[in-house]
Amino acid sequence: MFGSWIRNIARNAKLTQTTTKYNVVIQQLCQLRALRSAPRAVQVTEPAAKVAESSDTPDALPPLKQNNKQARELALDFGPREAQLPSFNLAAYVNDSQTLQQLLQLGVDLSNIERRKGLGQFVLKLDFEQDVKPYLMFLSDQGVSPDDFGKMITKNPLLFKEDLQDLQTRVEYLKSKRFSDEARQRIFTQNPYWLMFSTRRVDRRLGYFQKEFQLTGHDLRLMATREPRLITYKMEHIRKAVFTLREEMGFSAKELQTLIVRKPRLMMTPADVLVERFSYVHNEMALSHAQIIQCPELLASREFRLRERHEFLKLLGRAQYDPQKDLYISPSEIVQGNNFYFVRNVAKSDLETFELFLKNR
Repeated sequence: MFGSWIRNIARNAKLTQTTTKYNVVIQQLCQLRALRSAPRAVQVTEPAAKVAESSDTPDALPPLKQNNKQARELALDFGPREAQLPSFNLAAYVNDSQTLQQLLQLGVDLSNIERRKGLGQFVLKLDFEQDVKPYLMFLSDQGVSPDDFGKMITKNPLLFKEDLQDLQTRVEYLKSKRFSDEARQRIFTQNPYWLMFSTRRVDRRLGYFQKEFQLTGHDLRLMATREPRLITYKMEHIRKAVFTLREEMGFSAKELQTLIVRKPRLMMTPADVLVERFSYVHNEMALSHAQIIQCPELLASREFRLRERHEFLKLLGRAQYDPQKDLYISPSEIVQGNNFYFVRNVAKSDLETFELFLKNR
């Protein structure tokens, strides 16, 4: 009995000693973790020299905890520093930026600009009087309406990076090529990127189209004015579209020349989409190349829209595109207007019947 009591005392003493050692180890680990995180916390509020003065002993822990508390309070104090904090959008800076306020008044879509990498930062650094206003005066001198400033800047804010003298040189180049005031105004409004291209680059592009399709100066200017984006579009894409129109669809050189001048946007359409539309128009609607040339809008219209309208006319017995026969319907009328216009003026039916047809196709 006495021996059992002695063993219990020894066991309890050993457990107490183990617990004491365990508690000491836990305290040391906590101290080491605090020391490890201390320099990062101190760097927020203290210079590097003060970090070096920190002690590695447990006595140094209370000041570090105090510094941690101060660092957290400073990090959470957003009030006086809000304008300098990074932001995901330009709206956070509008109240403090006169430039952004002026751009908004012009109709600039800041949300569109900030979605493109780097443009938000660029616009934010602009000074309206020095970096923006001279360009607006330049555009106004070219006949661009102030109502179009917002749209142009939204599309191409990098215009403010260009030298004004270079921009004037590019305008003079277009004048030398006999582009009218109205043509230049349309080009700059519809495609602000044109002004980013050097005169040598634009000349090379215009020369390609003139040589490739044997265009006269008048036709070249007409094509460029109708679709200003074409001149700055990717040349690889344009060459692929031209190959498709010529080789896969079988348009002759003369037909292709007419087609390009009348509907230059076709060269910006993906080749597979062009083939799909042409296949339906030529094979299903039985329209010849000559008819397609007279109505190039057919190749610019979506295939499912052509299919819906042609099949509805076929159901009514009015899908007749031969001008030598009765009940002739011009192919150009198929792609005109909305469904109400098409049903009333082309199909000579009513909208309810057309909608019922679409549901039951």
